[in-house]
Amino acid sequence: QLQLVESGGGLVQPGGSLRLSCAASGFTLDYYAIGWFRQAPGKEREGVSCISRSGANTNYADSVKGRFTISRDNAKNTVYLQMNSLKPEDTAVYYCAAGSSCYPKGVDYDYWGQGTQVTVSS
Repeated sequence: QLQLVESGGGLVQPGGSLRLSCAASGFTLDYYAIGWFRQAPGKEREGVSCISRSGANTNYADSVKGRFTISRDNAKNTVYLQMNSLKPEDTAVYYCAAGSSCYPKGVDYDYWGQGTQVTVSS
């Protein structure tokens, strides 16, 4: 069974940090670009970051540039999203998705995880 599983979400105070993980089972992440998306209540899903298959290329939404860092460890079949200086507006369910390239739209990705909740609140 092909599956992506996110972990690492939780409750954190403003200014705090979290590291999200996206682990694959049933397939090898090496062949896929991985995107992180998020969806807050009442809002549309938005792209947060993406990393190419090799890891050589990354991109970020303007709202998270300088605060979030995406990386991958293909040996562990895992992609990470390090989130620093978190703000209340970062509160959302975060999803990872695998696709053949870093597409801006979620519909172009082949596999999705179930999501992990990130809540930034004092």
